[in-house]
Amino acid sequence: MNIAMPVVDELDGEIEDAVGAHPLFADAPRSVSFNKLRKRLLRQVRQAFDDFDMLKGQKRWLVGLSGGKDSYGLLSILMDLKWRGLLPVELIACNLDQGQPNFPKHVLPEYLAKIGVAHRIEYRDTYSIVKEKVPAGGTYCSLCSRLRRGNLYRIAREEGCEALVLGHHREDILETFFMNFFHGGRLASMPAKLLNDEGDLMVLRPLAYAAEDDLAKFAAAMQFPIIPCDLCGSQDGLQRNAMKDMLTDIERRMPGRKDTMLRALAHVNPSHLLDPALFDFSSLAVTKSS
Repeated sequence: MNIAMPVVDELDGEIEDAVGAHPLFADAPRSVSFNKLRKRLLRQVRQAFDDFDMLKGQKRWLVGLSGGKDSYGLLSILMDLKWRGLLPVELIACNLDQGQPNFPKHVLPEYLAKIGVAHRIEYRDTYSIVKEKVPAGGTYCSLCSRLRRGNLYRIAREEGCEALVLGHHREDILETFFMNFFHGGRLASMPAKLLNDEGDLMVLRPLAYAAEDDLAKFAAAMQFPIIPCDLCGSQDGLQRNAMKDMLTDIERRMPGRKDTMLRALAHVNPSHLLDPALFDFSSLAVTKSS
């Protein structure tokens, strides 16, 4: 296969393909709509890189790969950017096999070998721990996430990585915000860039601006070998599902609200909230006579 390397358009500074694309996209649709979708995701990830200074001091990233549409999409976009010379970071993909029954162990190693990315498959039976510790009727996600994150931190250290890179997108961020708002009594969400508690690893979310619907369309077009989750994916009526349904309904009735909400998270006015630890209300004083 002859693959032309990308060339720089001197007029706008953007990288454009002379002919073809990264080998990963050899079987992707040649449609205008898919090309626009791919470029939109590339642009949004690059914007996240710039806005949150994600590339500062970074040399090696551990990319979490669950087998779902979002992490597949993330890895593909990062590989495309790296091929274009826009991501000077070494990538290693990592899947944590959590011991779920009927997990197709061959799928991810075969896929990762096929696309030619360095990878590590780690087995840790956290599935049994979650099933044992969570009482009947309880939700698995919180404990499962903590156990998975702890193992990924360990692997990142063992692989000499400065950051763990995750596939959380716009909807994940908004849903987390409203879960904290309605159930946690606080204003907080998933940050696009986070320093872990130990202070030795960054957690990065380059898909922070990407829409879940775009990632679903991208995954379908790319024909990723999706692996469903048999743990949290098996539960109905979760709080996060309620938040997702609420946001979907709002977007249906008022198109564009999700993007507006995401912008709101980036434009915070502490003096117009109610947290005295965030803003020094006691220092306010009248400076002119009435």
